[in-house]
Amino acid sequence: MADTRADPAAQSELMVEDEPFFSYLDLFLFSLIAGLLVYWIIFRKKGKNIVVFYGSQTGTGEEFANRLAKDAHRYGMKGMAADPEEYDMSELSRLTEIENSIAIFCLATYGEGDPTDNAQDFYDWLQEGDADFSGVKYTVFALGNKTYEHYNAMGKYVDKRLAELGAQRIFDLGMGDDDGNLEEDFVSWREQFWPAVCEHFGVEATGEESSIRQYELKVHSDLNMNKIYTGELGRLMSFENQKPPFDSKNPFLAAVTVNRKLNKAGDRHLMHLELDITGSKIRYESGDHVAVYPINDSVIVNQIGDLLGVDLDMVISLNNLDEESNKKHPFPCPSTYRTALTHYLDITNPPRTNVLYELAQYATEPKDQENMRKMASSSPEGKALYQSWVLDSCRNILAILEDLPSLRPPIDHLCELLPRLQARYYSIASSSKVHPNSIHICAVVVEYETKTGRVNKGVATNWLKNKMPTDNGHKTTVPMYIRKSQFRLPFKSTNPVIMVGPGTGIAPFMGFVQERGWLKEQGKDVGDTVLYYGCRYKNEDFLYQEDLEEFEKTGVLTALNVAFSRDQAEKVYVQHLLKKNKEAVWRLVHSDNAHIYICGDARNMARDVQNAFYEIAEELGGRYSQDVWS
Repeated sequence: MADTRADPAAQSELMVEDEPFFSYLDLFLFSLIAGLLVYWIIFRKKGKNIVVFYGSQTGTGEEFANRLAKDAHRYGMKGMAADPEEYDMSELSRLTEIENSIAIFCLATYGEGDPTDNAQDFYDWLQEGDADFSGVKYTVFALGNKTYEHYNAMGKYVDKRLAELGAQRIFDLGMGDDDGNLEEDFVSWREQFWPAVCEHFGVEATGEESSIRQYELKVHSDLNMNKIYTGELGRLMSFENQKPPFDSKNPFLAAVTVNRKLNKAGDRHLMHLELDITGSKIRYESGDHVAVYPINDSVIVNQIGDLLGVDLDMVISLNNLDEESNKKHPFPCPSTYRTALTHYLDITNPPRTNVLYELAQYATEPKDQENMRKMASSSPEGKALYQSWVLDSCRNILAILEDLPSLRPPIDHLCELLPRLQARYYSIASSSKVHPNSIHICAVVVEYETKTGRVNKGVATNWLKNKMPTDNGHKTTVPMYIRKSQFRLPFKSTNPVIMVGPGTGIAPFMGFVQERGWLKEQGKDVGDTVLYYGCRYKNEDFLYQEDLEEFEKTGVLTALNVAFSRDQAEKVYVQHLLKKNKEAVWRLVHSDNAHIYICGDARNMARDVQNAFYEIAEELGGRYSQDVWS
């Protein structure tokens, strides 16, 4: 379950016990080479003049960057998408040496206004550096979510900071809101951006609206099996030969030791899993997130293969037609189509409009072709059609192929266009002080019926549900790594804590409570530990009931407040219990400097809970103190 108030900090390095991998000389040489690399790739190789840097945590920022780089050819320009982590960004000033050049930034904000992992170094450098970017032309498109307090903070900061360093903004900051329709925000901004570029540089669109392939297909017939990727994220054979440190490109295969259903009744499946990290040198802290790499349902993969009439076990590579690009393949190659559709590509989310646009050419029915192109346009009719037919109906690529029988694209082009399957993040439901070699996950299995009558299943939760500790005598494993967080217990154990976490939002607080109990056992003074938990029915989905009641009985939990929303005629939620206990809540916050934590649904619950705290502060304090949320 993702935290709503304090998502992970943007640092993905794991704590390991090894000595530093690089010497200082190595690091100096690496920085020098990186600086030369950016100069060579961007400025001296056939004059790329549109460079789109992306800060991406879940892949969307990178996807948008690739689309903008691909757009460039329609305006007689040459574009490339670039990961700021791979370049010395102080070399950006050399863009002025290229005619009609622009630096575009597609930047997502993560957590409490943080940069994404791959943009962290760039962010740090912007804060500390004092470069002269006079003459550099730029624009920024920001990706965020309005339900979070620091909406699009990273995009706003970079837009402002580049101007302070002398760069020239040639188009207004774009604001993408994932709580609304991020795709629509991006398409609308992009359709205004390119005409502004044309006007600024005095160029015209070439009129080339046809699909331009980025990768070419190579079929392998006699490759050694040891040279073929089978699901690895980075190094070939990394799952057979595991080496620390473990991170997003080198996940650890953790054995599943426990997988049990948490709820006693009801039609949902809430589960508790335990992953064994013994021997991995991975360390974590309460409040951190575990990222897991799921795989797609083989039934969906096979259905796509059947519809397109292809041999899914054909060994292929998709090679970038731009030999200078640092992205040689859209996913690890060589691999089979089956591996790509199972491990590397997102086949369950509704495809974005650019995918529909590119695939439209393969529809043999003119009406299908027209509708697909219309959905990719910025016309009100097209937007409405995409919203209703794709988004509201939750149509994934399989559903689209089933409902458009005239659409049978080449599978290699489909694989080129589909976004990468992303890791899923879960708040860790354990304390490393109590469970140093085990990571606990609490999650609800996602399954729902769509407007078309299909049953859609969440990729990760259904995959995890079937991960039993032993499968025909073999250990089952989960590829995982840790993402550090700012969701932390107070530095002083004497500070009281108020935790609000209904449903699976209880996850990080299981770790917090375990840790407060451990601190007590060590003889430390521990402040009040108060939990507000909510579920539907006491006898159905009261998660960790026995554990929590035992924590209360032994005094680890000072107060356990549980709202059972449907056990009575009138619904009762956690915010109602907060208001009911307003005097005790206000005393802890106002007099005792309690720290408040909320985990769960950002859109509704978190807002209602925040309003409850506002009302308590106004009623009992006569004012609202902003540091309540600090």
